[in-house]
Amino acid sequence: MPMTATTVLTARALLLDMDGTLVNSDTVVERCWRRWADRHGLDGDEVMKVVHGRQGFASMAVLLPHRPMEQNHADNARMLAEETADMDGVVAVPGAAEFLASLDGLPHALVTSADVGLSSARMAAAGLELPDVRVTAESVGASKPDPEGFLKGAAELGVAPEDCVVFEDSGAGISAGRAAGMRVVGVGPRAGFHRPDVLVRDLTQIRVERVGDGSLRLHVN
Repeated sequence: MPMTATTVLTARALLLDMDGTLVNSDTVVERCWRRWADRHGLDGDEVMKVVHGRQGFASMAVLLPHRPMEQNHADNARMLAEETADMDGVVAVPGAAEFLASLDGLPHALVTSADVGLSSARMAAAGLELPDVRVTAESVGASKPDPEGFLKGAAELGVAPEDCVVFEDSGAGISAGRAAGMRVVGVGPRAGFHRPDVLVRDLTQIRVERVGDGSLRLHVN
């Protein structure tokens, strides 16, 4: 969708990724995954092209395709513990607190590849309230770019997929939202490489308007 002075999207629910969308955790992700790359003799820059948006075991399966999946799951558990213990540099994406506050009483859900512990820790470190409805790593059998998480989020909210708008920053997440039949607002420069329906620099460019029929309008400046 080409950007005009103001683009308006109508929806009945919003599904929100966390890392890169509500929370800027890039410094932690870089630290942890570059250490992992060093341990496995992989190029850190190439690893960073893969890991955003996916669950750790799914990233490892792409990067080490011949390694047994049980090793990836075990390695992912260690990675989650390492990331959960490291909140240095975790901050809110500009506008995230105000954006979440504007959704109070409106259907929305967090749909993240992080588990409960990591998502709770990062949202708290960024000073953000967790949405009441949350789809985390424990909730799904398949990682983004599979659409399962977004479809579960829509189902929990009781909203048809086509009436949902996804907020995402990564290629895997944008692909997942599109595969779920949803429109996607891309957040930040990383999203711009993956052709979201609308692209914003950060969440300061979003204004939410409540509509009397229970739907909402997103004004994208």
